[in-house]
Amino acid sequence: MLSHLRALIREADPGVVEEVKWKKPSNPLGVPVWSHGGIVCVGNVLKRSVRLTFPQGARVKDPKGLFNARLDSKTVRAIDVHEGEAVDEASLRALTLAAVGLNVNS
Repeated sequence: MLSHLRALIREADPGVVEEVKWKKPSNPLGVPVWSHGGIVCVGNVLKRSVRLTFPQGARVKDPKGLFNARLDSKTVRAIDVHEGEAVDEASLRALTLAAVGLNVNS
């Protein structure tokens, strides 16, 4: 699932840069972070899902309601995608581009 989401993020913004950050003993592989003018989103593999966390997600319009986690935060929003669950690819690309727009235009 993470590979599929990674491909969608790259399709949305070919200028996005992926880095691995925050390596630690409990997570020696680290966490993928996509940036363009700042962090766009962070990917985490959880027990039953993959979470894409958008640090400025509260400022991103989400007309299709993809954000389903971290909804109580004043800044952050996240999308939990469970195995076997379909992803609204067009909406994820749009959210990614909107997050890039916030970074680039800030």
